[in-house]
Amino acid sequence: MSKIHPTENSCAVKSQVLESNKPLVLTVWKKSSMAFQGTDGFSVFDKDGRLAFRVDNYTRKTGGLVLMDGGGRALLTLKPRMLSMHDQWNGFEGDGYSKTCTKTPLFSMNKKSILQTSDEIEVFMGSCRNRTSSPDFRIDGCFRRRHCKIREGNGKVVAEICRKKVNTTILLSEDVFSLIVRPGFSSELIMAFIVVMDRICRKPVTPIMCS
Repeated sequence: MSKIHPTENSCAVKSQVLESNKPLVLTVWKKSSMAFQGTDGFSVFDKDGRLAFRVDNYTRKTGGLVLMDGGGRALLTLKPRMLSMHDQWNGFEGDGYSKTCTKTPLFSMNKKSILQTSDEIEVFMGSCRNRTSSPDFRIDGCFRRRHCKIREGNGKVVAEICRKKVNTTILLSEDVFSLIVRPGFSSELIMAFIVVMDRICRKPVTPIMCS
């Protein structure tokens, strides 16, 4: 549990794009750091158990979500597009509930197909998107089983999630999983993708659909 809970003296970790040749490994806990009854969120920790990101105190009935750093500073606001058949979400820089939020989307995410039963997601960067254009990122695999990869449009894997193990033997519950971000990519942006995927992939499916 020391890899999940931050210590009392832990400090917030600033989001950054890695410049080293080592991937960034984060532990994602699907639990709000606010710990109020009925809340639903995320607490994300670095390898030293320090709080890196958080999504606090929201429920499934609310609309937009705010991804914050460990200190509570709003990084990205994530909002669903109402009446979207593809379950489209848009991501904006800053706090969407104050004047610090940008009006132009940084990215948009949606299901690859309205008929799909899998967890395939497409990500388009920027405000200009065309249904006939190729996505900037693709997400494949089964998010609900914590086994999926985030790829660039050319197929290169930039991040992946998997079930977390303790001492390589004890498999933790699906509420705790590892997020591995390859060097040169923003952990902040990738974590925003994960938060949106949690909403888009909310309906249960049978295991045969998650190959």
